[in-house]
Amino acid sequence: MNRLEMKEWIRNATYEDLLRKWRFAPSGSIWFQGDMGKYYEKVMAKKRAEVGEEAHVKASKNIGW
Repeated sequence: MNRLEMKEWIRNATYEDLLRKWRFAPSGSIWFQGDMGKYYEKVMAKKRAEVGEEAHVKASKNIGW
């Protein structure tokens, strides 16, 4: 997947999808490095604010560890 496709995936992902990748991606994943990591974090924070605390907790519980 190239950088443009990665950004498109991030934009279109649900908050739960973003949280799942954030939680389970291998250490050093390119998703979370440099400009891509900053973009991921920015979009994820925006989506978390949009869904609210209750939905965040539910998503976190759905994903588990």
